[in-house]
Amino acid sequence: MRIFTKEFLIPKHELEMEGVSSLRDYYESRLRRELPSLHKAIRFVITKTDDAGYHCELDVLVPEEGESHAVFSQRTSIFDARARTAEKTDTFTAALLIPTGIGAELGGHCGDGNAVARLIGSACDTLLTHPNVVNASDINEMLPNTHYVEGSILTRVFAGRAGLQPVRANRILMLMDRHAERFFNDEVINAVSSARVTLGIDCDVQEMADKTESVSKYSASGRATGEIRFVEKIFEPIERSRGEYDAVGLSTFLEVPEDSHSRYFHDDEMINPWGGIEAMLTHSIAETFNIPCAHSPMMTSSAVNELQLGVVDPRKAPESASVTYLHCILKGLHRAPRVVSFDQGIALEHISCLIIPDGCVGLPTLSALENGIPVIAVRENRNTMKNDLHELPFRSDKLFIVENYLEAVGIMQALKVGVSPRAIRRPIAHTAVLPTSGQALQSDFAAPLLEQGATSAPPLIF
Repeated sequence: MRIFTKEFLIPKHELEMEGVSSLRDYYESRLRRELPSLHKAIRFVITKTDDAGYHCELDVLVPEEGESHAVFSQRTSIFDARARTAEKTDTFTAALLIPTGIGAELGGHCGDGNAVARLIGSACDTLLTHPNVVNASDINEMLPNTHYVEGSILTRVFAGRAGLQPVRANRILMLMDRHAERFFNDEVINAVSSARVTLGIDCDVQEMADKTESVSKYSASGRATGEIRFVEKIFEPIERSRGEYDAVGLSTFLEVPEDSHSRYFHDDEMINPWGGIEAMLTHSIAETFNIPCAHSPMMTSSAVNELQLGVVDPRKAPESASVTYLHCILKGLHRAPRVVSFDQGIALEHISCLIIPDGCVGLPTLSALENGIPVIAVRENRNTMKNDLHELPFRSDKLFIVENYLEAVGIMQALKVGVSPRAIRRPIAHTAVLPTSGQALQSDFAAPLLEQGATSAPPLIF
């Protein structure tokens, strides 16, 4: 099996982007024809919106010639979605997303989203986030109310196709590639042992003699992506152990150019080349086996391990101080929630808001748009995505553009207690008096609030 990225353009005249359902219809009627007859879409993103349309990237799992697997007979799609009909308001559940491989200023390096996750987690009852935010090699500092959810599983929750069941603990299977230098396999085992005696995890290690082949690439948008072949080499041991383990950790080789390690630590503009492949791999596993999954890249050689890096960017420091990069995923998987039916556990109906870097449009953003879930977009978290969220038809009280995560917490608190953020800003606008059907506005005071042709105030921008 092979995973690759398909880049394509959806002309605006062909699609009115109103949510996941409009995208699903386009996929079924147009895009499916441009892909291999047997395939499974595993990850989707709109990287740029301009006059030409929506520039999209789709990660796809396909069989090699003569190969068959039950995954390709499944008719469910990442574009399938269920609209929510109610909102659970007994608790406030926030979702914090910082997509992998887009060079996000905060959270785009090595778990440098941990502090953000702790701040957001302190302001809500429950926080849903994904490994990219808190994975920091030997560090993972998420709060106890934070659920570590693989990206494709979180996307399914937003699509109304899955729920999350909190657990006390998971039994973890750690799969590792066989290394030519035994030292690195021993260190993986030592890292697992360390987590067993400190976190109290239940985890077995299995060595894999057969390896996948992966190549790191960058798409036209600059997003880290790649191509992975022989994915079945990882699927097979997971298939054999079905029912014995609740979560899967991976320590496998990811091929990058020889100078990537030294360049990455000394080039502030370089996007992490490993993250894109990691996301493609874990998405394919979570989609196929319906279990929590996370990946840490295996150190390629002693020469790389012994590089004299000196003092590095603080956002990358956890990687320079680790050999296995493994403890973060073991801690995350230890209590990662199980995937259950959409009508159980924490589901679409429980999500109170979505926090994203500004410009990011993926399936969770489109689901929030379609289901009236407030979206808080953070400008300071600069990244390679080039979308203007104002162009999506959000209701004016559902999209908030803020400067930083400190302001995002203020919006969250206002949403939590039912206070309109407009009510605590000054100057405060006059109350909008809408026209009776067929008549002009009843008050001149209301006119400045309304954009021409609009019936409500524009989205709130801080």
